Amino acid sequence: MKFGAAFLALSSFVSTALAVSFIVPGAVWTDTSGAKIQAHGGHVIKVSNTFYWLGYSNAAGIAPNIYTSTDLMNWSHFGIASTAVTAMYRPKFVSSGGKWYIWGQVNREIVTLVAPGSTPLSTAYTVTGSPELLPPDGRSFSDMGVFVDNGLNYFLSSADSNNIQINNINAGTPITIGTRVADIEGSIEAPGMFKSSGGIYYLIVSQKTGWTANPNMAYWATTLAGPWSGGTNIAPASVNTYKSQNSAELVIDGTSTTTYIFLGDVWDSTGSDASNYEWLPITVSDSTHTLTLQDFAMWTVNPTTGVVTSSGFANTTFHAADAIVGGSAVIKKRAVHNIDSFSNVTFTNVVGRGDKQWVSFQYTVNDVTAGEAHVSVNGGDPINLSQLNSRAGHYSTVPVALSLKQGANTLTFGATAADNQDFEAHLESIRVFDDY
Repeated sequence: MKFGAAFLALSSFVSTALAVSFIVPGAVWTDTSGAKIQAHGGHVIKVSNTFYWLGYSNAAGIAPNIYTSTDLMNWSHFGIASTAVTAMYRPKFVSSGGKWYIWGQVNREIVTLVAPGSTPLSTAYTVTGSPELLPPDGRSFSDMGVFVDNGLNYFLSSADSNNIQINNINAGTPITIGTRVADIEGSIEAPGMFKSSGGIYYLIVSQKTGWTANPNMAYWATTLAGPWSGGTNIAPASVNTYKSQNSAELVIDGTSTTTYIFLGDVWDSTGSDASNYEWLPITVSDSTHTLTLQDFAMWTVNPTTGVVTSSGFANTTFHAADAIVGGSAVIKKRAVHNIDSFSNVTFTNVVGRGDKQWVSFQYTVNDVTAGEAHVSVNGGDPINLSQLNSRAGHYSTVPVALSLKQGANTLTFGATAADNQDFEAHLESIRVFDDY
């Protein structure tokens, strides 16, 4: 069977909302209603036993959007925080004086929203105060973050001078931008910060390459005022931070361990609502002052203990060499090679439970720019794996969410060349996970 040009709509591959059991970096994430999560450029905070995820929604005119969760996997959409403002980028929660605020970048200035009550959960935030530039010299800025240390709030910004600037946030009604604490030179943006259990401050930033991913870097200091050192990559330079850009960091102060989590955005070419998310645990070395992202295709974290799990998930493995191989593809050493646009690999008797399940494809391609790998379920039209997980073609393990009927299913894997007819995929196996 040669794969045609028609693409199956994503909604045909995912059904109504089902409890999520994993964090799957790069995949399409949906909320508890089944809608795609829209919370880019934001951050996650924890209040009592609930996590609040604030980010902006392209679909709502770049407006601040709120989700809630108790496990960092199943997110309920609370709503748009305010209709009083649009084009607010990288919104962040700030708690001060018993009130909750949202700070965001509008027209390269700080705009402040305030909640009517004493909780961050509100769809009636209103604008308060006047837009602000950065003291002491009135810089405008693009990206922004917030950081809380010993009960004090700090503002992180990518100033238009290209420096990362750290400012105090003045308490009051409303809160305002305060004195500058540090000015870190370099053409860098997308600041996020955390403090390790060893007392070291770490600042994660991105280089300035528009919507194109680049190697994000870490700086460190023993005080917020600096001096700041570093600029070391948090992942191998070749992977461009696993195709993502830093948005913020989350610290889980668990009963068993402290876990640090990188919260990244996987932008498409225009930063649209088709963009995804890349969340990964961070290995912290205070002795070498380095941070390293742990590259997990799927993982979980216990929000109480802080323990991360990345393996041992129940699944059934289907080896490509045992499947039906068509076209010019060939079997070598338990894998199928030379899968081109005239070839395919079909797995039969893939038992499903009548709902969404994660199916992980173990495959590589010879040139990610020259073509795409596709999957077809039960004879349906094929869809690019990259539409289901932005890691497709770049990494050897790619989990995607597929709707499988109850009982036996047929999955067909194939490849379509773009301009280069030499494009090929090489498939080792698929793994069908018991849980979604």
